[in-house]
Amino acid sequence: MAHSTIHALATLLALAALAPAPASQAAPYIPANGSQVVELLPRRADATQRELRELRDSLSAHPANLALATDLAQRYIALGRASSDPRYLGYAQAALAPWWRLAAPPPEVRLLRATLLQSAHHFDAALADLDQVVAARPKLAQAWLTRATVQTVRGDYVGATASCARVSALANELVAVTCLANVGAVTGRAQHSEQLLDLTLQRSAGAPPEVAVWSLTLLAEMAARRGAADVAETRFRRALALAPRDGYLLGAYADFLLDQQRPAEVLALLREHTRVDALLLRRALALALALTSQQTPNMAAALAADVSELAARFDAAMRRGDNFHQREQARFELSLRRNASAALALARQNWQVQKEPADIRIYLDAALHAHNAGAARPVLDWIAAHGSEDVAIARLARQLKGGV
Repeated sequence: MAHSTIHALATLLALAALAPAPASQAAPYIPANGSQVVELLPRRADATQRELRELRDSLSAHPANLALATDLAQRYIALGRASSDPRYLGYAQAALAPWWRLAAPPPEVRLLRATLLQSAHHFDAALADLDQVVAARPKLAQAWLTRATVQTVRGDYVGATASCARVSALANELVAVTCLANVGAVTGRAQHSEQLLDLTLQRSAGAPPEVAVWSLTLLAEMAARRGAADVAETRFRRALALAPRDGYLLGAYADFLLDQQRPAEVLALLREHTRVDALLLRRALALALALTSQQTPNMAAALAADVSELAARFDAAMRRGDNFHQREQARFELSLRRNASAALALARQNWQVQKEPADIRIYLDAALHAHNAGAARPVLDWIAAHGSEDVAIARLARQLKGGV
């Protein structure tokens, strides 16, 4: 395998396997005064920005150059992950503009398009592209892994397992085991999957950082779901040491800290990452939690500002017809607006699209607070059928079954 292919594989494997927390476009933000810092822009002397600028200039001169376009799009996607800045995903799409709307673009464009589509939760379109990619290039590991990711999110565990099996024949052991563990974690095989992945990671010294972060994040989530807080904490911190700005990882760790009633640490963690809607939501949740134990005017004002900003962002997304924010919006309505009925409606709509543990949890939580145990029946049946193993979900299920 050539060096450039290895680099592309490592980057795209991590991107595909860690579907980022979705980020809707923000409503226009007007600073309170002229001295307020809105954003720190990348330095023009920064090596990465300089390389991107040179690639952009080359692509502007040769907009139909497929190799240039896909290279630039791939770099933007990687940078968007590393910096928690969703704008780079838009830049990646712009780089692919000559081919974006084609019914049958080249396979390399199709794979990147599928990666961007699944990031925005356009799963049907992403799968359609991926089916065509694997048909044309059945030995392309990135395509099989992205396909497994989308299938897992949608609850197609048979399909995801089959896709992971193809990954096993094309990628290294750590990638293959992490793919399978991601499915096993939500299909009643969490303990075995966690043990195998932990052992595989231990003997995978020198694994690409992107893949190590993916594996560590999954391991941390698995530990958190079974209630092993100390183990989860250690794994989250190891992953953050490798990727301190990874958007998905920041959101997962913030959720863990919120469950542990540690809002101050969430506020410190997300101080510079509120451009992403899902991370702004978690900061607002941390502020609300902190206010239950300490009342300060500054904190109350910050929470009010965050709630207003989130409301504007969600409203803008709904007016655009975007529906990939429903899990976050359901949490917003339930925990910040105390509107359980609205939260339940959003959680039910979201359930039609994706079926990850976080989707299960917000659905059950909303049903519980709406005093509507009957509405939770499809999710409770899903849990029984697939063997979900999560202490928080199990607690909610018990309460719903008890008629609380």
